[in-house]
Amino acid sequence: MNRELYVGFKGKNNASCILAKAISADSYLLTNSFEGLKRDIDSLSCAYDSVILFGIDKNLTDTVRIEAVAEKDTRLYSTLNIAALSAQLNVAGIHNCVSHEPTHYLCNAAYWHLLQKFNGKAVLIHIPSIKSINEHLIDRIKCGLSRNAAEGASL
Repeated sequence: MNRELYVGFKGKNNASCILAKAISADSYLLTNSFEGLKRDIDSLSCAYDSVILFGIDKNLTDTVRIEAVAEKDTRLYSTLNIAALSAQLNVAGIHNCVSHEPTHYLCNAAYWHLLQKFNGKAVLIHIPSIKSINEHLIDRIKCGLSRNAAEGASL
């Protein structure tokens, strides 16, 4: 059985928090600081097969962006099947694109630490902020991501 962990950032008005909790009661929320998120990730169990991290991009409205790489001291790449994830989201009616350029700030730092801890078995999906996300988009993302679990497929 494939155990996926859904991760967002703390904050009641944070769309990543809302989405992670909507997908799984076993979601995990990171502190909104560089030191805090590193401490949070260090304390995570390695019992998960993959980790899906949600981050916010205020420039997104009705689309999501899948990040393939994070950069800190070095570049780390997701070993998950990003093309399959993109296809799943397309089937669920979610416009998405894949980025091969690292982002910056907290999302990149969290992603880098997750890639390191889980040997590449993590992915960062940037979603719209609370101002642009709605229940319909949350439901479509849940549907797109649950296809993977329901089919027993592995990203």
